[in-house]
Amino acid sequence: MEKRNSDVARAPKVSFVSLGCPKALVDSERIITRLRAEGYELTRAHEGADVAVVNTCGFLESSQAESLAAIGQAVHANGKVIVTGCMGAEPEKIIAHYPSVLAVTGPQQYESVVNAVHRAVPPQHDPFLDLLPPEGIKLTPRHYAYLKISEGCNNRCSFCIIPKLRGDLVSRPAADVLREAERLVAAGVKELLVISQDTSAYGIDLKYAASEWKGRPVRARFLDLACALGELGAWVRLHYVYPYPHVDAVIALMAEGKVLPYLDIPFQHAAPAVLRRMKRPAAQEKTLERIARWREICPDLTIRSTFIVGFPGERDEDFQLLLDWLEQAELDRVGCFRYEPVKGAAANNLATPVPDAVKQERWDHFMPHQQAISARRLRRKVGTRQQVIIDEVYARDSRMPDRGAGAAVAKGRSRGDAPEIDGAVYVASRRPLRLGGIATVRIESADEYDLHGTAVGY
Repeated sequence: MEKRNSDVARAPKVSFVSLGCPKALVDSERIITRLRAEGYELTRAHEGADVAVVNTCGFLESSQAESLAAIGQAVHANGKVIVTGCMGAEPEKIIAHYPSVLAVTGPQQYESVVNAVHRAVPPQHDPFLDLLPPEGIKLTPRHYAYLKISEGCNNRCSFCIIPKLRGDLVSRPAADVLREAERLVAAGVKELLVISQDTSAYGIDLKYAASEWKGRPVRARFLDLACALGELGAWVRLHYVYPYPHVDAVIALMAEGKVLPYLDIPFQHAAPAVLRRMKRPAAQEKTLERIARWREICPDLTIRSTFIVGFPGERDEDFQLLLDWLEQAELDRVGCFRYEPVKGAAANNLATPVPDAVKQERWDHFMPHQQAISARRLRRKVGTRQQVIIDEVYARDSRMPDRGAGAAVAKGRSRGDAPEIDGAVYVASRRPLRLGGIATVRIESADEYDLHGTAVGY
């Protein structure tokens, strides 16, 4: 009898897997926060959980394959599986592979996911388990967090199906974003990573309407929001920014130290013919001249970007133009993808497909070309002092030169490095370094992706 009462009191357990981009991670955090508030226990292991939830990515065929594999693992290990996320917008693909899943919901359908969990295993109210930190449950380390400012996208890039999956742009009121940011900073977050599908388009759908924060109106506008976030005392990093003309005004904020001197701009290509087929917004507005002007205003500016090679109709001369453009632009951090024909994307029918062998050849040429540029940019930082936020602390690390007995070693990021996607700074220190702390580091060497140095301030 005693054992039975213990079983009844046990909190229902939900295992959770989150795939895809940071925007999907924020969706996962919202679902997890709601479940935790209702008394559910969260776990990474499917075995022993009462139900499993898989938040999928569906942008590319390769990401869909990864999502299906993750669903399969959950089905095999648990059996009771709920699927959500971008791939959930095409439930027939999931049901065809795994007809036993309990429910399939699309992206941002938080209520539907929670209701499906309720049906699988009803919540047990417990006032002690219902207590939550004000910032909610986060899947990132305590010292940084993603701050989503809008959902969806108004752009109609020919290779992208995100608007079909997530809908048109829906911006959050500025005060709503700022209150969330305040809670995160109060909870110890040192770095806010601002994300959306098109960050620089923030507020267009709201007609830039103001909302009240700290007794004053703040417009739902990219510049106004960035300026207000810069008042909170945390690092503010801007992701997924399209090079619209009004972005120029934010560079001044970076020069003043209000937001990090970092822009994540998905240029995707440089050849005008390819960009026209891609239907990229703000694609060719004298971009090289603007980059040069940005660096005049803010010499410490780091620019990261992503590109696609092998886009339908891409010619040898288009690809060479891209390589030449990269040499002139001198971007700091770059990722490159081989074009994948996503089902439903208009790009698939625009021009003759580029053979897979040619895509691979161009990718193999692109990567070392950009690697040399990135390494050159990093070498310029040798001898400088950089602020570094500490992500990991080690007792010792073979990647660092011998600093003598008692030297601590840590891995961190400079103001020019975003978590997961950019390089790292390996730091030696005579004093212990604290996870989430910010140290001043003298840079002593650089390789293709990372910096190495010694802490000189804490």
